[in-house]
Amino acid sequence: MTIIAFIGLGNMGGGMAANLARAGHGVRAFDLSQDAVNKAALAGCVAASSTLDALKDAEVVITMLPAGGHVCGIYLGSDGIIENIQSGALLIDCSTIDIDSARAVIDAAQAKGHDMVDAPVSGGVAAAAAGTLTFMVGGTKPAFSKAKTYLAHMGKNIFHAGAAGNGQVAKVCNNMLLGIHMIGTCEAFALAEKLGLDAQTFYDISSTASGQNWSMTSYCPAPGPVANAPSNNDYKAGFSAAMMLKDLRLAGEAASAAKAATPLGAQAEALYALMEASGKDDLDFSGIMKLINGTL
Repeated sequence: MTIIAFIGLGNMGGGMAANLARAGHGVRAFDLSQDAVNKAALAGCVAASSTLDALKDAEVVITMLPAGGHVCGIYLGSDGIIENIQSGALLIDCSTIDIDSARAVIDAAQAKGHDMVDAPVSGGVAAAAAGTLTFMVGGTKPAFSKAKTYLAHMGKNIFHAGAAGNGQVAKVCNNMLLGIHMIGTCEAFALAEKLGLDAQTFYDISSTASGQNWSMTSYCPAPGPVANAPSNNDYKAGFSAAMMLKDLRLAGEAASAAKAATPLGAQAEALYALMEASGKDDLDFSGIMKLINGTL
């Protein structure tokens, strides 16, 4: 049994920590939300009263936090994880953050003799609970090999993306593409309806033709064709529009820094920003269908 400090028990982190506990590891769990800590304890984790409390005797640290500032804040400085974890501990950050912050924190960890990877996830809340996430991992090969042992309890697809920060590169590029696909899929369904073709018939045709894509066949934004899609549950979020907008903004910032042209990514960001401005970014990201068809 490995002692794991798990910090950040939100919609994703809670399920991930629970799966590690079910696998037989000793998971010391902490979050600023006491309700989240209590829920983790019910799932088999040990409730920690603070980050430092969670670190006691921990051989592995896993974090799942909202943004780069949170990650830098919790890892760096005299009160941070890097200065207070035992020598030789493995550090895994599963947050989706800016690439520069990920690389800076990993550099700081390595300078203190710790293996560390950035390992952002794809799959949403249901996959976090089921242990079927996809992990995109950046870091050295030895660090990846160590991390994979624990990531395997939380996901079914684990990819080494290369050097430190490349996990974040893979994540923001993937989610930029996902956002673009979703908007295009919504436009196609909306146009089909206006031209007299119902959603099910269009789905039956396009899902087996050249327009087929994941946003259509697994997460259809038009109510009806895919039973378990958020569109059939009032667009209750599995992966919220707010989280998609966060990832699109990260992609835009990275593109600007790299002087890369991403005009469709920028347009996708602008459209999801309209959901934010309308106060509807708590909907699932497929809820942009409501913006496209004028019912937001």
